[in-house]
Amino acid sequence: MREDVVVVGGGLAGSEATWQAASRGARVTLYEMRPKENTQAHKTGFLAELVCSNSLGSADILNAPGILKEEMRRLNSLVIRVADTVRVPAGSALAVDREQFAQQITQALESHPNVRILREEITDIPTDCVCIIATGPLTSDSLATSLRTLTHSKHLYFVDAISPIIDAESINMDAIFRASRYDKGGADYLNCPMDEVTYSRFYDALMTADKVQPKEFEKVPYFEGCIPIEVMAERGRQTMLYGPLKPVGLEDPRTHTRSHAVVQLRAENRHRSCYNMVGFQTKLTYPEQRRLFRMIPGLERAEFLRYGSVHRNTFINSPQLLRETLQLKARGTTFFAGQLVGVEGYTESAAMGGLVGINAARGLAGLPLATPPPTTAHGSLIQYITSSDPRYFQPINTNYGLFPPLRSRARDKEHKRRLIGQRALEDFEAWKARFGLS
Repeated sequence: MREDVVVVGGGLAGSEATWQAASRGARVTLYEMRPKENTQAHKTGFLAELVCSNSLGSADILNAPGILKEEMRRLNSLVIRVADTVRVPAGSALAVDREQFAQQITQALESHPNVRILREEITDIPTDCVCIIATGPLTSDSLATSLRTLTHSKHLYFVDAISPIIDAESINMDAIFRASRYDKGGADYLNCPMDEVTYSRFYDALMTADKVQPKEFEKVPYFEGCIPIEVMAERGRQTMLYGPLKPVGLEDPRTHTRSHAVVQLRAENRHRSCYNMVGFQTKLTYPEQRRLFRMIPGLERAEFLRYGSVHRNTFINSPQLLRETLQLKARGTTFFAGQLVGVEGYTESAAMGGLVGINAARGLAGLPLATPPPTTAHGSLIQYITSSDPRYFQPINTNYGLFPPLRSRARDKEHKRRLIGQRALEDFEAWKARFGLS
């Protein structure tokens, strides 16, 4: 076995993983194929280049992403430290000077005595070392082939079709009913019934709604099983009634009748604090999703923890493949990080990279690996990634719906969020102390 940690991919996750492992005494070799081999999205050869927005999301501690950032600060995150340094005005969001951000991270890693950076493409997963795979959504075709072999997958998901997730507390329970189709499996779904007039209004609005236009490299055929809801609607007025909105097998126990159409919501976690809109993957713009989906009975005041989207991505079925340390179950020397594990967003990707970097260094040193408790922002993401139902697994960003419920009832939403954040940071500090992390 080689004595260094090998990191494949120099995006935010790979850069953070490299920093955390090297800062804990491990020798790290970081492979990044750019600028020798570029992608259709990147423009420079800098590490941690931001290819879309220059915002890392909310920095407000009363938002779940703000809690995650604060936890990362407490682990001496390179990504967050540099972001704080090159921050540009953007209200409560942590937006950065894109060029300075990438330059400073590149300089920090190039100057680290424990880091060696090799500008070349890796086409096969190394087996003679502790290895971190953090190649992101634009993983090269050759490495993707190697990943398929390693994970025994028929394919990786190159179309990321995501349905919206709704805060359970914002659903009007008086307008919906609980049931599973044909009463199979118990009353596990929330069902939003539509009469014919309501369905017609929704269909007409859906047909004229604004959509996000894909980038050239994202123009790929849809899998038939994850067609955007608006594309399904374009196939005919009745098509959705034979797809995700079909009412067959769903009798409203209050009226003992079958509705014209039914939108189903499936619990996203064991706490039932958030629900997924079944079959509602979409490329509608965010404002249009708010407007249209609030036309559905029971969702008039819906708060969206995650909006739907359809875009190119590469991720593995983490609940099936990974331990809670983000090690491959079948090969403990191989870790995965970043968007590959099923997280959405710059900060989430970097956070997973940081944890993996810490554990790679600890494993190399013969120390026990450390996973934050699920009451923390890091831990709640890990729990989702590794314990979700593999049949329905989709990438997610950090949100309050992932955190376990509070033991006591909060006065209002702001108080609840404050208590969740306070608990998260207290438990995070206790976890750090237990494992001697700084």
